[in-house]
Formats: sequence, structure tokens, C-alpha cells
Amino acid sequence: MHLFSHKMKYYVIIPAYNEAAFIGTMLESLASQTFLPAKAIVVNDNSTDATATIVSEFAAKHPWLSLVNKKSDTVHLPGSKVIQAFNSGYEAVDDGYDVIVKLDADLILPPNYFKEILDVFRSNPKAGMAGGFAYIEKDGNWVLESLTDKDHIRGAFKAYRKECFLQIGKLRPAMGWDTVDELLSKYYGWEVITLETLIVKHLKPTGSNYDRAARYKQGEAFYTLGYGFLITAIAGAKLAMRKKKPLLFIDYINGYMKAKAKGATMLVNADQAKFVRAYRWDKMKAKLFNK
Repeated sequence: MHLFSHKMKYYVIIPAYNEAAFIGTMLESLASQTFLPAKAIVVNDNSTDATATIVSEFAAKHPWLSLVNKKSDTVHLPGSKVIQAFNSGYEAVDDGYDVIVKLDADLILPPNYFKEILDVFRSNPKAGMAGGFAYIEKDGNWVLESLTDKDHIRGAFKAYRKECFLQIGKLRPAMGWDTVDELLSKYYGWEVITLETLIVKHLKPTGSNYDRAARYKQGEAFYTLGYGFLITAIAGAKLAMRKKKPLLFIDYINGYMKAKAKGATMLVNADQAKFVRAYRWDKMKAKLFNK
């Protein structure tokens, strides 16, 4: 490795909507990193609580931290709103980073989190994305969040090598953004690295406040990711069982069919969709025969 490899710079963007209960704790964990971000931006997305005040107080003490206020609609649909907020933050930074990170406002990161993440990018030139594992509190214990796949980085904490981030076309303001990013990374030959030793505490479990419109959105995401009906049915059944709500399966299928009927905008082109289907089939076969 060349002499200055330890100088890798990472920027962090944190979309935040009414996160006053958590964001102080989250920023404490960021300020306690053994390797600090060159820049961190909290995008206050129309919060009606004390989010902006808490962030401003932090920013006064930490020169690497700043606050951006965004005005947007208040509809909470998974994916789109949060990435629109992320993009507002991205517009506010220069391109002098080596690694760009999207973080949720309700996390507690271990102090060595970014040192370990940057070590991955430094030691493996094919690493396009890296992240730890999400844990939630259950009966006083921190347990692995059930939605975690061993080879998937949760949307709550995503770190991208700059070249990979730009090649995949940055982040899409649509449901499925945190799946298409990984699929496109693989399409372009990048590796997605997960580190089981990095335990991220997720203070507010995922999707605790999605309504039916959002459930349909999941089915629509399966369509726009190019899954095709059969993979959608299998993935939808798996997700519904994992969430312990078997009836969600019907919402997913309905969402898929509606998206197909209206010709929803795809997140991938035809060639990428072909790659995605082949990749998903290979994974399903591997799980089937490795059991």
C-alpha cells in the first residue's frame, strides 16, 4: 500500500425527520469514532421537533459537522423521501471524498466502525460497498435484526467507494434503492462486503410505521428491480414470513401487478435486469442445495 493510504477521507450524510429522541446519541457515537469523518451533514427534513437544535449544538462543538435544512412533502414512504433528503446533503458537499456514507439518525456505531470500514476499502480494491450488522433491543438484550441477510448491507448504514457510487449512478429516490445499489455494484464487478464483527445498534426497528401504500411499494420495488414474477413470488413469501405477517405476501403481489400494469419506471435497464434475475436464481439455488 502506498504511504498515504491512511489518509482516506469519508463523508457522512444523515437524513433526519423528527429524530430528536435519537440523534444526540447517534452523533455522540460518530464523534467517538477512532477515525473521524472529514465531513458529516445532517439533513433536517421538515422536522417538527428539536432535531435541528440538537444538531446545531453538536455542530458548534465539531467543525466537521453541519446542518442542512430541507423543505419537502411530509408523506412517509420508504425509500423516496429519505433519498431525496440524502441527495440534498450530497449537493451540499464537494467531491473530495474517497468514501461516501449514508447513515440513519437512530443508530449507535461502535467506536472502531469507520476505521474497520476504511480498512476494507484500503485492503481490497474491488470492495465497492461495506457495512456492519444491525442489532435491535429485545427484552434488554441486543439481538441481530431479523431482516438481516449475511451478504446485504442494511439501508440504515451504507458506505460506498466513490468510484462505485458514481458508477451505479448514485442513489435512486425510490423504494428498492438499497437493493438496486448492491445489485448494480455487482453488475459492474464490485464486491459488497459485510463485517459481522461491527455491531450497529438500531434504536428504532425498520418499517415500524409503514401503511398499506408502502406495502404495495415493496411489490412495486420487486417489479422495478427486474425480478420478474416468479422471483417476486419467492422473495415476497420469504419477506412476509420473516416479518411474521404472511398476508403481506398478497400486498407484495398486488403491488407488483399494479406496477406492471401501469408500466412503472424501471430501476435497471434490460441488460441489468437479466443480470439481476440470474444473480437471484443463483443465490436461491445456492441456499436450496447448501442447506
